[in-house]
Amino acid sequence: MKKRDYRQIADRIPTQPGVYQFLDKRGRMLYVGKARNLHKRVATYFSTGKNLPNKTRVMVKNADRLKFIVADSEHDALLLENTLIKEHQPRYNVMLKDGKTYTYICVKNERFPRVFFTRKVIKDGSTYFGPYTSKYRAKIVLEMIKNLFPLRTCKYNLSEENIEKGKFKICLEYHIGNCLGPCEGLEKEVDYNRKIDQVKNMLRGNFGEVVRHLKKELDQSVKDLDFEKAQEIKEKLDAFEAYQSKSTVVSPSIRDVDVFTFRSEEDRAYVNYLKIVDGAVINTHTVELKKNLNREPEDLLSFAAVNLRERFNSIAPEVVVPFYLNLPDEEVTVTVPSRGDKRKLLEMSDKNLRYFVFQKNQERKERQKKERSGMRIVRKLKEDLKMDEAPVHMECFDNSNLQGSNPVASCVVFKNGKPSKKDYRKYHIKTVTGPDDFASMKEVIERRYKRLRDEGEPLPQLVVIDGGKGQLNAAVKSLKELGVNDRITTIGIAKRLEEIYFPGDPVPIYLDKRSESLRVLQFIRNEAHRFAINFHRDRRSAGLRVSALRDIPGVGPKTTDKLLRHFGSLKKMSNAPREEIVQQIGPSLAEKIYTFLHGKQEEE
Repeated sequence: MKKRDYRQIADRIPTQPGVYQFLDKRGRMLYVGKARNLHKRVATYFSTGKNLPNKTRVMVKNADRLKFIVADSEHDALLLENTLIKEHQPRYNVMLKDGKTYTYICVKNERFPRVFFTRKVIKDGSTYFGPYTSKYRAKIVLEMIKNLFPLRTCKYNLSEENIEKGKFKICLEYHIGNCLGPCEGLEKEVDYNRKIDQVKNMLRGNFGEVVRHLKKELDQSVKDLDFEKAQEIKEKLDAFEAYQSKSTVVSPSIRDVDVFTFRSEEDRAYVNYLKIVDGAVINTHTVELKKNLNREPEDLLSFAAVNLRERFNSIAPEVVVPFYLNLPDEEVTVTVPSRGDKRKLLEMSDKNLRYFVFQKNQERKERQKKERSGMRIVRKLKEDLKMDEAPVHMECFDNSNLQGSNPVASCVVFKNGKPSKKDYRKYHIKTVTGPDDFASMKEVIERRYKRLRDEGEPLPQLVVIDGGKGQLNAAVKSLKELGVNDRITTIGIAKRLEEIYFPGDPVPIYLDKRSESLRVLQFIRNEAHRFAINFHRDRRSAGLRVSALRDIPGVGPKTTDKLLRHFGSLKKMSNAPREEIVQQIGPSLAEKIYTFLHGKQEEE
């Protein structure tokens, strides 16, 4: 957006509080910000001064127009800004960098709710607790729940109608005491839901409610003279109090608070969060924020605090922070302590944050060191092979067959001198009959680079062929036919003396046996060979199993194909229950195949 475009609308920009949005030509939101005075705030983006950060100048240059939403107050503008950021995720607004998938504990929205682990949050009315950054800790919590409150684990639809019709039968879980049999109506829904209420209290950190519930049950059992049940509840109460004592108790005077601390670096910031319920730390989490145009500590911490409270389902009425913040929820008290227990909470959070930042910086240094090492090797390879361009992207090919049977090929990819395994590719040879390595190599090279060329994908700087002059010439022929030969350096590496051949040159070169360049070429060659051999072995094994399957009397190609379409592989078929195979092909053939598969497994 040019300055003259701004001048045309400057007089129409309101002076009230509100939200302003920079949009590109397609109407996508680039940036959203709040302001006490929209007119003054927007003017700063078009000032003649040179103090405007580079990212801000780029954002303004990419913007096509401005949009305004007037709010009643600065607080309302903050609330609206937060909503728009979550909805549109503008490119130039601050973003939480947290790509991990964490564990949640789900209380399913259903009759007789199940309680289980999940990594997916589905908006179906179920209640989710977490995220748990440690699955080990979440497992301990779930085990404690199962010990305290026997719950069902089956996925049956326990509607009143299904239970009355007797559709379900109690299982082993009932007989070992892990479930009280709601599927046969042996446990009332109201009693089951009381347990679910206490499960929710426990997951929210309301340990006091759980203790009171267990003590009430204990007293009732004693009154009923059911001493066996009373002893069982007493053991559960002792186990729960032992679990509760492991939580970090902060102070009996502090109830439910959220604590946030903040550290800033040049292009990123970090926020640590402590969730405290009933005076105990029940969760802690640290996030990294990527700075864009938002660089003020207050804005960054406010953004992170709102997101973390929402993610961890916090309803704490108080937030403890190192400096004052404006939060969208006016009912939340913001406290900046200078001494006392709450100040100690800040110090505990900051200690966690310092450790996290130290670890991150160490990891970053190690990563940069590895990248520098990789680039040094790549530069050395360029020098030794007399290349015009450093081989940042290398690919190596190898064939594998057994007297012409099950011919396959592999392509392995190295980037910056390191394997990029997600880019590895396997090939079934389609057009070659018999053991012809040259023709197989020609086919694979053609298929690989025709696809990259047609899809506009980047080509490698270096292609390594596992073999001597014959395989190399076959590969070069394909590259010439595709018209990409002049864009790629291609070499062949022979195993016997590690000779390196170039196209059109009958005399190979020999690299120093101790050089890093030769070690990288040997590494990529060996990796391609390993990948091809494993693929060939798997294919040959699968072929033998399928062939043997067809040798069973009554099992023909159609039956085999039907089973493989349903199960996907012989391994999955071997692990399937007998009943599932019966459903596909009937009891007689299923029995023969089941016996064959499990007999083979025992032999192996």
